[in-house]
Amino acid sequence: MMPYLLSAGAGILVGVIYALIGVRSPAPPTIALIGLLGMLVGEQVVPVVKRLIAGEPVVAFIQTDCARHVLGPQAGADKPTPVTTATDSADGGKA
Repeated sequence: MMPYLLSAGAGILVGVIYALIGVRSPAPPTIALIGLLGMLVGEQVVPVVKRLIAGEPVVAFIQTDCARHVLGPQAGADKPTPVTTATDSADGGKA
């Protein structure tokens, strides 16, 4: 969560500096974000093609490594294990 807050803070700081010196951002926000998304997806083309050529599994790679790279560390993460309470472990789960 901290990297996202730092990124937002840096963006706000740059926006304030742009406003103070009287310039507009170099690209409309939507176009800039679509361009960044294209860059992230484009970076994944080479590893996927290498896996295809090598005959390695591709779908699992896309669902885990590619998803994590494009969408962030929370994407493709394993499901959390259920939390056991102290009473569950003390009496073998019988209440």
